[in-house]
Amino acid sequence: MDFSVLNEALASKSFDKIADICDNLMLQQRRAFLFKTNGLSQFIFLATYTLMILIVQRFLWKSITPAIEERQPDLVAAWKIGQKLWTRDYAGVYEAIRGFVWSQETQPFVAAFSEIYTKRMFELLLSAYSIISIQDAAQFLGMSEEDATNYVLRQGWTVDTASQMVTVTKQGIVREQKLDPGKLQRLTEYVFHLEH
Repeated sequence: MDFSVLNEALASKSFDKIADICDNLMLQQRRAFLFKTNGLSQFIFLATYTLMILIVQRFLWKSITPAIEERQPDLVAAWKIGQKLWTRDYAGVYEAIRGFVWSQETQPFVAAFSEIYTKRMFELLLSAYSIISIQDAAQFLGMSEEDATNYVLRQGWTVDTASQMVTVTKQGIVREQKLDPGKLQRLTEYVFHLEH
C-alpha cells in the first residue's frame, strides 16, 4: 500500500485532507487487510481527533478485533487519546500523548495533533475566561506552570505573579477579506446607477 499521499498531506500540515485520504485508502483495499498489515488505523484515529470527529473513531474502534489491537500498540494508545477527548479530560489527553512511546511513522502525526490540540485549548481559554489561574491554564494547555506562563505571555496576556492569576487579553480577530471581482463589479454598477 502506498502511503506517499498520506505522508505528503502530513508534511504539508493539510490535516483537513488526511481523513479523506485515509477513507480512500480503506476503499482501495479490504479493511481487514489494511488493519492487519499496514497500520492505517492509528492514522485514521488521529485524523478524526485532529478534525474533532469523535463519533467516527468510536465506531471505528468497535470494528477492530483484539488480535489487531495486540499487533498495533499505537492504535490502542490512539484510542486512549480518544477516550480522554470524549470525556473532556483535557489534562488526560496530554498524559495519553506523553505516556506512550510512539512509532516512527505515527510520531509526527501525534506531534502535529498535540500542537493543534494546544491551540484549540488556548482558543477555548480565550473565549471562555477573562481571568484564570496559572495552574488551571497549565492544565488546559498540558504544560508546566512555568511553560504555560511563558506561553500566555507570548500571546499578550497579563500575569499577576502575586496572585498567580492570568488576565486574558482578547485580541481583535483579523479576517482576510476576499474580493470577488463579480461582487465588486455589481457594487460599482449599483453605485453608478444611484449617482445617475
